[in-house]
Amino acid sequence: MFPTIEREPTVVIQPRQGFFSLDLKTLWQYRELLYFLVWRDVKVRYKQTAIGATWAILQPLLSMMVFTIVFGKLAKLSSDGLPYPIFAYAGLLPWQYFSQAISNSGLSLVQSENLISKLYFPRLIVPMAATLSPLVDFTVSFMVLLGLMAWYGTSATWGILVLPLFILLALSTALSVSFFLSALYVQYRDVRYTIPFLVQFWMYASPVVYSVHLIPERWRIIYSLNPMVGVIEGFRWALLGKAQPDLWSVAVSAMVVMGLLGAGLVYFQRMERTFADVI
Repeated sequence: MFPTIEREPTVVIQPRQGFFSLDLKTLWQYRELLYFLVWRDVKVRYKQTAIGATWAILQPLLSMMVFTIVFGKLAKLSSDGLPYPIFAYAGLLPWQYFSQAISNSGLSLVQSENLISKLYFPRLIVPMAATLSPLVDFTVSFMVLLGLMAWYGTSATWGILVLPLFILLALSTALSVSFFLSALYVQYRDVRYTIPFLVQFWMYASPVVYSVHLIPERWRIIYSLNPMVGVIEGFRWALLGKAQPDLWSVAVSAMVVMGLLGAGLVYFQRMERTFADVI
């Protein structure tokens, strides 16, 4: 009698079928890989740096100082009754997270070429990790904002209870854009030159250094098609207790984010079957 040899099960990997198929079960199975990639991105960002995570404080702080001088003192833009340094910093905080997230995630697939061409795992994890890692900088910078609020005697209101919803909205906005940019960069390498211009243009099209009330009311709904309008205005209201934001504007921005997120997932999944060949 010959000993029986147990054969290992054969796993067949095939491209997804259908217009849209989000395999949440597989994403959950690879959650440890997501954690590892986030931790890797955080370590690489501050490896061999002189001041480490202090950059997370200096970037928004120095930008706030410049904006306060140029837009607060010289241009005398309205800050909705708040001290302009706090007004600017509260707008810079979600914006800095968003800009870092799309800048990192837009290049993430090509930078992970060795993983993608040799191993199977849900490709969505790569841009997701690049989008989640800037939350570390966001948390550090948020502590500085709390210090500024104490310095200027600005206390938080009950609106802070809904602050996580606006952070989630910022995360969803960054994810939706990152799915498009990361998939496009695999096909067209000049996308890397487009991202800095996109970030700069988008910042001035968002109420980072000025109040949304400067926009004529008849144009405000159209202006709110920019999803970062709802994020920034909601963030300021929830944390600083400024005048209640236009609920229609926030609702329009939220609906745009949901639409972009769905479209980004569809586009990413339709393109990912060619990543290993093209990258």
